[in-house]
Amino acid sequence: MPWHAPALLLARVLLAALFLAGAAQKALSPAIVEGLLAARGLPAVLVWPAALFDLVAGLLLLAGVATTPTALLLALYSAVTSLFHFIPTDGWQMSIFVKNWAIAGGCLALAVAGPGAWSLRPRRASHATPDAVTPP
Repeated sequence: MPWHAPALLLARVLLAALFLAGAAQKALSPAIVEGLLAARGLPAVLVWPAALFDLVAGLLLLAGVATTPTALLLALYSAVTSLFHFIPTDGWQMSIFVKNWAIAGGCLALAVAGPGAWSLRPRRASHATPDAVTPP
């Protein structure tokens, strides 16, 4: 379909922007994440590997390189980090909790679809497309 390539590029750009912004936020204001980590009894220094992961994963998505493994890792990362926001008495944190699960779903869909034709590393011909999936 003619709209698949631009749609997959837009999906990669939007998800990459989220994780790149997360990397910048962690680097510029680490105290916020350090507080979340400390509340769970984890070392505050974990903010730095998380920031690096956000940066590298965001750049890989943006370029369309290693899209499937990156998107799978980001889905897992989003699911795990959602637990930091599971605070039922705080509506704002609960919205972030649910949003992380939605992001994980978007990452899973991108992992299945691949990077699309408009990437530095286009999908291989053997990678199934949504149109190629047949019902059982």
